[in-house]
Amino acid sequence: MKPFPGAQFVVLIVFAVAVLATVTGALLAVVSTRIIRSVCGLALCCCGLAGLYYFLQSPFLSLMEILIYVGAICVTIVFAVMLAEPDEAPPHEKTALVAWWGGSALLGSLAAFAGISYLGLNHTWTVLTPRIGQGTVKDLGIALLTSYSLAFELISLVLLISVLGALVVARQGRSRS
Repeated sequence: MKPFPGAQFVVLIVFAVAVLATVTGALLAVVSTRIIRSVCGLALCCCGLAGLYYFLQSPFLSLMEILIYVGAICVTIVFAVMLAEPDEAPPHEKTALVAWWGGSALLGSLAAFAGISYLGLNHTWTVLTPRIGQGTVKDLGIALLTSYSLAFELISLVLLISVLGALVVARQGRSRS
């Protein structure tokens, strides 16, 4: 069955949107001076990464990226910001030193991006066939809910206790006015 002629163009556009979301979110997370905007940039970057994982034919990893990073970490950071007391204005830093470090980090990131892009575009990649019965999502689910169910539940209990402890610590630091 031959796909229609515009299918590759549509796939290319969706891939470009995922890459653009990843890069834009990363830049927003790094450049923004407000923590909420940085968290939104982190969430956008993680959603773009989830799209890229999906393009790599790993829907489970894509879903875990969204559930863990966007659904848990970004929401936890937002709750921490909401529960924290407002700080005083930060002292003025030396802008020349900050600009130099920022510029050198940007140049290094651009060089790494160019190198990885060159490698990705000019390398012949082999397609791996999935192994039946080893490492599939079904096998992982069966293992987590049978052989490793106790460890799975203990991890969720530890995470619950740590979130409650963080809420208690954050709440004690606030004034009762």
